[in-house]
Amino acid sequence: MRPLSLCLDDGAARPWFLWNEDLSVDELRARLAGDDADERDRLLALLLREANDREVWRFVRPQDVADALPRLQRRLGVRRAPFWNFLIEQWRRDGYVA
Repeated sequence: MRPLSLCLDDGAARPWFLWNEDLSVDELRARLAGDDADERDRLLALLLREANDREVWRFVRPQDVADALPRLQRRLGVRRAPFWNFLIEQWRRDGYVA
């Protein structure tokens, strides 16, 4: 496996939060944008659960998270699910996401 890296600007680096996946930054972006809905949801849940919330936006748009959140609830865990629900609900009220 590639070593973990804090540098998310290096497309070949393996992000620090993918401690159990051997994917590069570029590979993660490609899979999150890919056609396999199950893989997208799996990786998005992993991203929301493991990454720093500010780093999430380097890979997906807020609307992507808002759209997927109902499907991802059980994968986020008891600490992360309330955070993402609160954030997206606030952004809905403020008109940032539909």
